[in-house]
Amino acid sequence: MIHSLFLLDAAGDVFLEKHWKSPLSRSLCDYYLEAKSSAFSQSGRDAAGKGDQGTTTGGGADTQAVGAAQRLVPPVLATPHHFLVSAERGRVALVAAVREEVSPLFVIEFLHRVADTFQDYFGEVSDTVLKDQVVLVYELLEEMLDNGFPLATESNILHELIRPPTVLRSVVNAVTGSTNVGETLPSGQLSNVPWRRAGVRYSNNEAYFDVIEEIEAIIDTTGSAVAAEIQGVIDACVKLSGMPDLTLSFLNPRLLDDVSFHPCVRYKRWDAERVLSFVPPDGTFRLLSYHVGSQNLVAIPISVRHSLTWGTPGGAQGKLELGLAPRHTLGKVLEAVSMTMPMPQQVSTASLTPSQGTASLDPVSKVLTWEVGKINPQKPPSLRGSISLSPGSLPPDGNPTLSLAFRVPQLAISGLKVTRLDLYGEKYKPFKGVKYVSKAGRFHVRI
Repeated sequence: MIHSLFLLDAAGDVFLEKHWKSPLSRSLCDYYLEAKSSAFSQSGRDAAGKGDQGTTTGGGADTQAVGAAQRLVPPVLATPHHFLVSAERGRVALVAAVREEVSPLFVIEFLHRVADTFQDYFGEVSDTVLKDQVVLVYELLEEMLDNGFPLATESNILHELIRPPTVLRSVVNAVTGSTNVGETLPSGQLSNVPWRRAGVRYSNNEAYFDVIEEIEAIIDTTGSAVAAEIQGVIDACVKLSGMPDLTLSFLNPRLLDDVSFHPCVRYKRWDAERVLSFVPPDGTFRLLSYHVGSQNLVAIPISVRHSLTWGTPGGAQGKLELGLAPRHTLGKVLEAVSMTMPMPQQVSTASLTPSQGTASLDPVSKVLTWEVGKINPQKPPSLRGSISLSPGSLPPDGNPTLSLAFRVPQLAISGLKVTRLDLYGEKYKPFKGVKYVSKAGRFHVRI
């Protein structure tokens, strides 16, 4: 299926390549780079056009163009003799060359599995780290793909096949000449449950589930939500002996849409009963991801009060007032709250006084940052001050858009709730725990 895999850095240079059939030339990546360059040029023109209209905010057209170019590159590109399927993680691009027609989502999912594996083993996905661990990277790719077809992509199986790097293991390998490759084949590779190894035994049987939801919203100047949706995941850490069969039930599962499951989940039972039935992998894994769309009423957990007036060049100063307050948090505390607002290039200085936290304006990027921290509902934080324009510059035609970051522990803002976890196939009673977290994704407020 996959003929070759190329890894490119931010400069567009191929720093690692792996071939499963006859080697292909790196020049194939020129098609990808050309598409990225074209997308960058187009997004740059769009951002510059907005800047001419006075709506481009701090960071400049180049910053907007880079982000837009990454979104505009087609994930599948046709070349005269191959198809290029790509995915990006951080500043690393993974480009797979495919000779025959295959399901593109299948290849894209595999590329993201590769990136997730790199993240699991090395802590980050960057060209520097992958170059330092190049031997381990090749060993992982050799196990994950067999003759171009995915073979072992589960984290717990890979950990048995290839041991994760540690300082002690690196020293031992250097002295003894051994490698990180395991000496025995994992038992899960030969069973009907390939994601779980056999013979697992724990003195304490535990199962933990983290329900993590990201709120993505656009709030207009009146405080109403123009668009709001939730991207959620359920991450699990299961350390149970034997071969447990679990059933996870929810209070209101009909909220979930566009659900993506781990292969262990029995889809037919979910489709019929909206109950998750599965034999879990051993250790940490993502059980499912889901989406809650705008057709459901999405509660916005924070409100923003704002007022912004621009001054005149060399004359009166402009004024900025911001206020934050929690809402729809059901008594939970908003924490790790911060705000960033790219200001127009006409702004020269800002004298701002926060009632809580710290606020500053970067003189180069013109980005206003307000680090709030935890919000006390009895004393909502505010930010007030004056803004000065550069001499001779005209006031901006429009106001900037601010971005918020926050976190609400022990709350699933969608209302999703786990009601019970049942275990079958084993006689012990495990310890079970569920944790909920809601946080901001792309959360923008127009002022």
